Amino acid sequence: MNGHSSNENWMIYGANGYTGRLAARVAKSLDLEPVLAGRNAAQIAPLAHELGFASRIFSLADPAIVARNLDGVAAVLHCAGPFSATSKPMLAGCVRARTHYLDITGEIAVFEDVHSRSDEFRRAGIVVMPGVGFDVVPSDCLAAMLKRELPSATHLKLAFKSRYGKLSPGTTKTMVKGLPEGGKIRKDGRIVKVPAAWKVETIAFTAQAPATAVTIPWGDVSTAFYSTGIPNVEVFLGASEAQIKQLKMPGLARWLVGLAPVQAFVKAQIAKRVTGPNDEERARDEMYLYGEASDAAGNKVVLRLRTPEGYSLTAESAVTATLRVLEGRLAAGAYTPSMAFGAEFVLGLTGVRLSR
Repeated sequence: MNGHSSNENWMIYGANGYTGRLAARVAKSLDLEPVLAGRNAAQIAPLAHELGFASRIFSLADPAIVARNLDGVAAVLHCAGPFSATSKPMLAGCVRARTHYLDITGEIAVFEDVHSRSDEFRRAGIVVMPGVGFDVVPSDCLAAMLKRELPSATHLKLAFKSRYGKLSPGTTKTMVKGLPEGGKIRKDGRIVKVPAAWKVETIAFTAQAPATAVTIPWGDVSTAFYSTGIPNVEVFLGASEAQIKQLKMPGLARWLVGLAPVQAFVKAQIAKRVTGPNDEERARDEMYLYGEASDAAGNKVVLRLRTPEGYSLTAESAVTATLRVLEGRLAAGAYTPSMAFGAEFVLGLTGVRLSR
């Protein structure tokens, strides 16, 4: 594969979104010059002007138009979710244009689609790496560290919680979209559906402060298997009793939330009312991650990570991963972050600490 340098043309698509803006500002702080892109000219153009970046306006409706707008672009950092709707048309454009693809999804369906198509991406000569944000960089790297310490591991438990936990509009919309689908775990190598909030456990996110956590259908249910080969994976989110009660929504209510008009209404309300954490809120928040690997003989290894707030970490890790891909050292194909850059990748990000 041809090598690329970090000063080559690369793009942040969805730069007008909450996380896209953060990534654009990280790029500016590093004296990088990505092209800012999206379908909303009224928001993209002023941001590009403010940061001194070039901009392109296009939707993802037609892969041929996407490919045309990716002409000469070495890599795209895709930040416009929900990725279950946007990743396929962007990937189609990337395959045509021979442009590397990275995104910040946490959606299982996207990871499964990408990893099932690795041969296609190899033939196209492109690197495809979904989940280069908080979904799933810290937990994916933690999984790889655990597998290295316990090669015989058959079960993997990953958990995370935030200190304060304010969500962006995009993340909130993705969660609402996923509500009707219930939960997911990996069992004996296969992803299986389970009820929402299937398990509730007390997890020692720090040795001093255990907290209640609940199973969620997080991206690692997919990615940890590709990164480690561990066949049984469960992911937990630290949550209050009230939040757990909401997750255990009755079947009828879950069905109602799944109806297209209800989804549209709820997402419109989110767009109006949810702003995401401001700079000050992000600066004081932090994330705690817990990882546990065990094997059939009863051996167990526990590792913990503490990281900056999730959106701050996402912006840095996504830009860092894009620069690494542009270095041209990876063979074409589909990757998880730890497959591409090793288990230590997360430890190179600002403010990340590992403990037992």
